[in-house]
Amino acid sequence: MHLPLIACGLLAYLAAQVSATALTYKLTANEKACFYTVTQAKGEKIAFYFAVQSGGSFDVDYEVTGPNNKYIMDGQKERQGDFVFSANEVGEYKFCFNNEMSTYTDKFVDFEIAVENEARVSLPAKQGTSPEQTSALEESLFKVSGQLSTITRNQKYFRTRENRNFSTVRSTEKRIINFSLIQIALVVCMGALQVFIVRFFFQGARKGYV
Repeated sequence: MHLPLIACGLLAYLAAQVSATALTYKLTANEKACFYTVTQAKGEKIAFYFAVQSGGSFDVDYEVTGPNNKYIMDGQKERQGDFVFSANEVGEYKFCFNNEMSTYTDKFVDFEIAVENEARVSLPAKQGTSPEQTSALEESLFKVSGQLSTITRNQKYFRTRENRNFSTVRSTEKRIINFSLIQIALVVCMGALQVFIVRFFFQGARKGYV
């Protein structure tokens, strides 16, 4: 009877140890947008994920800086990224996306910033529950938590592929429509030109006959 209660407590603890922000942002042409997160203690893990869902060549520049504008990482014309690093200093961390390379193309960027404290809780002993059972349950829950994180990342990957493929389909559809319109215009122009040439020949023949 006590194991379900322990499991619920562990799950609640795991949820409390992670704070995350997941957004989809429209980055307009020539725009630079920054987002922030704050750490409460040294050694906390910061997970940073982003993927360009649509727009241009599906690429964007990014930059990550820590307290006092200390450089952490950056990249140019990246389609997506998935990083985890330790916060060596307590304070505000800045995550910036830069679309200044595009003069007219807007881009949709899906990103997530998560701060995680990996410290484990010491569970109080319950009557009738051995320490081995508690430890095994704790390890199982942490394993499940890791598997759920992997599933979440896979879902993000497939979502990104779906959005990019859909954007490619829409772009191809527009090109096909434009090409078809051009073909129709050419056929109409050729038909009109043929009618004009035939009428010209007949008008010339009549003049020669007269």
